Amino acid sequence: MTSSFDSDSPSNVAEYSVSELSGSIKRTLEQAFEHVRVRGEISGYRGPHSSGHAYFALKDDRARMEAVIWKGTFARLKFRPEEGMEVIATGRVTTFPGSSKYQIVIDSLEPAGAGALMALLEERKRKLAAEGLFDPARKRPLPFMPKVIGVVTSPTGAVIRDILHRIADRFPVHVVVWPVRVQGDGASEEVAAAIRGFNALEGDGPIPRPDVLIVARGGGSLEDLWGFNDEAVVRAAAASGIPLISAVGHETDWTLIDHAADQRAPTPTGAAEMAVPVKADLEAQVANLSARLQASATRQMDHRRHALRALARALPSLDQLLALPRRRFDEAAAGLGRGLQMNTANKRRSFERVGAHLRPELLTTRIRDHRRHLLEAMNKAERCVERQIDRRQARVSAADASLRAFPSRLLGQLHRASDRVSGLSARADGAMAAELRRLKGALAAQDRVLQSLSYRNVLQRGFALVRDAAGEPVKQAAAVTPGMALSLEFADGSVSAVAGEEGAPPTPAPKKRASRPVVPTKQGSLF
Repeated sequence: MTSSFDSDSPSNVAEYSVSELSGSIKRTLEQAFEHVRVRGEISGYRGPHSSGHAYFALKDDRARMEAVIWKGTFARLKFRPEEGMEVIATGRVTTFPGSSKYQIVIDSLEPAGAGALMALLEERKRKLAAEGLFDPARKRPLPFMPKVIGVVTSPTGAVIRDILHRIADRFPVHVVVWPVRVQGDGASEEVAAAIRGFNALEGDGPIPRPDVLIVARGGGSLEDLWGFNDEAVVRAAAASGIPLISAVGHETDWTLIDHAADQRAPTPTGAAEMAVPVKADLEAQVANLSARLQASATRQMDHRRHALRALARALPSLDQLLALPRRRFDEAAAGLGRGLQMNTANKRRSFERVGAHLRPELLTTRIRDHRRHLLEAMNKAERCVERQIDRRQARVSAADASLRAFPSRLLGQLHRASDRVSGLSARADGAMAAELRRLKGALAAQDRVLQSLSYRNVLQRGFALVRDAAGEPVKQAAAVTPGMALSLEFADGSVSAVAGEEGAPPTPAPKKRASRPVVPTKQGSLF
């Protein structure tokens, strides 16, 4: 049997501190894996650290191991490691007690072929290129001066701030941000949906349609940027009707969307510089073109002026142009008198020939014929007038018959019109009275304002208005000279005065007569 004393006794297992246990594990691991060769794919490589060391990871399809290359070893490597490259690393496995992690310290590195992700990426690139999605003929030029820029990126990262800051510095325009995830599950679907969503916007809708798109993300590992290698994202970028700029990763990072985009920017800031021009440069260019245009116009005007002067010198003078017409005019004027005399003689001879054929019997016959035609016309006119009178009398008789029944209707209309006129007259009288009352009220209000602003109210308080001989108000004492005639206007009238010497004693007031002593009365005080 086991006694109670035995069950309460402490265990005989050795007791370690955390540091001792970590150190023991480190020594055991380093002794067991002092020299190993590991095959895996480089992941998370960003080049050497500022200290000169390189930190990354080796992975396969089931596991991942941290790796480090110290500064001295990195300088002796025959080739530089690259993201996604499958390598064979030789080194020793050790631990980092500060965080309970193990890693391999690499002494040598040699390539083992393309990594799995890189092989998949190359296969997808060949497939999409065969479909023509990367064809340079599909790429469109970017608009020179867009009004609206659409940005597809994370709204919380530094990328959007860099883009907005660069656009504001170069050429401030309206920026529409479509927030998406740029890493992790579902990132590729959101990016593709954002590109299609911007293309589906209407030009006159509540959200303006962008003139150019920027798909942006900061740097990262191949796994971090893998969403931008997704086939859906590449197809959405290739099918975009809006010119698209790809700004994914740093300058050394390449993704499939870079090949499908219309332009690739090395950084998000570079994409902002591609999207908009520099406003100051445009203003300087416009000013330069304006100066060149003005100088060109001046030179053109000078050239035309010199050409006009040359042509003017080649033209004949006014006297040369008028010499021949003036000579013809003088010759015509000289022959005008002779022509007039000849024309008069010809007309006289023609008149004499016609007069020789005229006889009194012929004139009498013609007068008799004209008188007979005139009598016949008068008879026809009298008969026409009689017929017109008969027709007009018949029409008047018919109208008289119809008018006999008209007075009763006319009287009714007159009564109705009279009632309407009476009503309108009453309304007009009322409106006129109301308008007169309104005008009287307005006049009274204006009169009160006039009275309140009139200087005569000031005179009522004991002041006086000084005028000169011309009747103009005297506003300053410097305008008054000794002996100057003045007019003093008081509230109850005006008096004349003469200005005295400056500093002269005032005229003494007349002495009052000695008042009689007041004789007290017997009437007492009321208070």
